[in-house]
Amino acid sequence: MSFTITPAHRLQSLPVQFFATLVAKANARAATGRDVINLGQGNPDLPTPTPIVDRLKTAAENPLYHKYPPFRGFPFLKEAVAKRYKEDYGVELDPEKEVAVLFGGKSGLIEISQILLNPNDVCLVPDPGYPDYWSGVALSGAEMSFMPLKKENDFLPDYSAIAPEDLERAKLMFLNYPNNPTAAIATPEFYEETVAFAKQNGIVVASDFAYGAIGYDGKRPISFMETEGAKEVGVEFYTLSKTYNMAGWRVGFAVGNPQIIELINLIQDHMYCSLFGGIQEAAAEALSGSQQSVHELVATYERRRNVLYEALEEIGWKAEKPAGSFFCWLPVPEGYTSMSFADLLLEQADVVVAPGTGFGASGEGYVRLGLLTTEDRLREVAARIGRLGLF
Repeated sequence: MSFTITPAHRLQSLPVQFFATLVAKANARAATGRDVINLGQGNPDLPTPTPIVDRLKTAAENPLYHKYPPFRGFPFLKEAVAKRYKEDYGVELDPEKEVAVLFGGKSGLIEISQILLNPNDVCLVPDPGYPDYWSGVALSGAEMSFMPLKKENDFLPDYSAIAPEDLERAKLMFLNYPNNPTAAIATPEFYEETVAFAKQNGIVVASDFAYGAIGYDGKRPISFMETEGAKEVGVEFYTLSKTYNMAGWRVGFAVGNPQIIELINLIQDHMYCSLFGGIQEAAAEALSGSQQSVHELVATYERRRNVLYEALEEIGWKAEKPAGSFFCWLPVPEGYTSMSFADLLLEQADVVVAPGTGFGASGEGYVRLGLLTTEDRLREVAARIGRLGLF
């Protein structure tokens, strides 16, 4: 008699992990000995700044950190978060009540669906958008209503287009600016409209601010929390992965509405015992120390952006430059779908890009590239694609 293990329904409802599939394709191609240039992922390619690494080395020797950390994180890290938001955005935060320490921003984006949504509730999700929003909603048993992000609306959602029956059941909404994958940025007017919309309909706003430090042409992206009334209706998620090249360190935070912050802390009380204290100290160094490395990083991405778009212009691939994030959202040539074009670039140019449909149905017609390699390699990408004679 065979023994059968049946996964829980919540696991069976999970979407296919898009990036795992993309990585497998890229690795299979590279395993054949080809010189593959992978621009399909969002993995920062530069090292963590030296002062942050040095702080971890020192902190690792502190016996205090060899014990369990406080469940909700060390006060000094939450104070550093509050200090950074005050300096960068003019936002006042209570470190104890309005800041939650996270195991990377991704965990918080999954947790917020767990703490707010029940089966039959609706979550408003940007389309295209970060696929892990879908994962959290699926685990909660709730449903999604997609908000198309269209070029003609500057890749901002049109709240008037949401179906009334979805609006009636909606309890949560994800926003993400600077946007992944479209690289669009939000305006103060849009966020004011968002606060009014959320209040009118009783919807919590989850602002994913992962690329908050990365804006171009002298324009700094704005935080949702800067908007009057934002703290009343929502929270914002931030990760140190992009701003400080700390992707592997797995440290982020949520800020905003104290009731929601308490709920995040509550679910994490049952799941974790906070981050290693040495990493928390290094994270506080990142937030409290000189921000020169951040300015230099943004300048590096802007140079890369300009080099790539100049090279793309030369081969006839025309597109608007990104306003923020380290992504490029590029239209596919006529006669191709997002997937068929991405497959063509891998098979004939050894270039990995992410098909737009990996981020939702409205991503059809686009591919996403990351500015996560050197300027020379970006020129090489354009040259390889140019030799295909598609434009």
